[in-house]
Amino acid sequence: MTITDTAPHTTTPVSERERLVSAARALGPLLRENAARAEADRRVPEENIDALREAGLFDITKPARFGGAEEDFRTFLEVSLELGRSCGSTAWVTTLSNVTSFFVGAYPESVQRDVLGADPRIATCGVFTPTSTSVRVDGGYRVTGRWGFASASHHASWANVGIPLTNADGDAVGAASAWIPMTDLSIDNTWYVAGMSGSGSDTLVADDVFVPDARILSVTDMMEGRTASEFQDETLYHSSLVPVLALVLVGPVLGMAEGAYDAVLATLQKDKPIAYSFYQRSIDAPSTQLNMAAARSLIDQARLLAFRGADEIDAAAAAGRQMPVVERARARMDAAQAANLCREAVELLLNVSGAGSFAQVNPLQRIWRDLETSSRHAFINLNINQEIYGRALLGIDEQVSPFV
Repeated sequence: MTITDTAPHTTTPVSERERLVSAARALGPLLRENAARAEADRRVPEENIDALREAGLFDITKPARFGGAEEDFRTFLEVSLELGRSCGSTAWVTTLSNVTSFFVGAYPESVQRDVLGADPRIATCGVFTPTSTSVRVDGGYRVTGRWGFASASHHASWANVGIPLTNADGDAVGAASAWIPMTDLSIDNTWYVAGMSGSGSDTLVADDVFVPDARILSVTDMMEGRTASEFQDETLYHSSLVPVLALVLVGPVLGMAEGAYDAVLATLQKDKPIAYSFYQRSIDAPSTQLNMAAARSLIDQARLLAFRGADEIDAAAAAGRQMPVVERARARMDAAQAANLCREAVELLLNVSGAGSFAQVNPLQRIWRDLETSSRHAFINLNINQEIYGRALLGIDEQVSPFV
């Protein structure tokens, strides 16, 4: 059982959306089969990556001019949710690659050609935080730095990373997002974690790499919807950035919650008893019925929040407007709340499933660990996002994050 979300408010052809979602759904058996391997290897198997690439699932946000789907964020969310049902790490890698590829549409056509021209079906990766140093030189910057948590880095051909903008005197004058080919970067093997191990979110390293000016875009411009692309009629790339960055993280989380629900329901339908009780069938117990109803409702609420956010992002972009501060703050709030609701739902599902959920052979324990980890990404931190939204609602100009 799944909730029927509100009808799309975009002009995206339903057939194209259905094609991409169906392609994601068709990969379910492969992703489930390889999920334990992804965790053990600490990266998504190349078999998965090849299948995703063949299905066009790394191309959701790439410009149509390069063979990309140039799809909206409702489609993006539906695809990542469907992948997340079967493998949280694969969904996360696909999501982070697609949101980084979304950035490329904001850059000049020459840069788009640099990144996508040789092989439009490449994966990309990125880390938005400017954990680096940069020195202004003729024609660009020389960059040295380390960027942690770089999901999809092992499969990417290009990376989009945060750098500080400096003047000739070395003074910081802003922050930017820069494209660097993976051939100019190394990967430091740092990703040893309890959950989302399969995402391979290791650390990118740059050592005095030259980045030309054309491949650098001000974060302020990106957040305000100003692009350097010659193709200003491509409305997708004017989508309000902060809501996008928050929303996309929820897709895999929703998918994992749905996967947990599906797994528990399938077990119950096999007449699983409740140990140390007179219940020969767990489904006859009021506690099971109440927990399943509550879990389903929590997931449905999360879906409603997430898909409302996607529709609002898409509608604003199609209308050529940037979302105002209160709407952007609500988008962060809704994304965090959706993730939190999914966590609550999975806790109830584990109560129904019992201690057997934590056997290593039971995929529920991996879903639980992956969801607990991914849903705590800093961009969907519930407490911070509540503060951001509260300040916006009350008209307080001073915020607690630059990303509003």
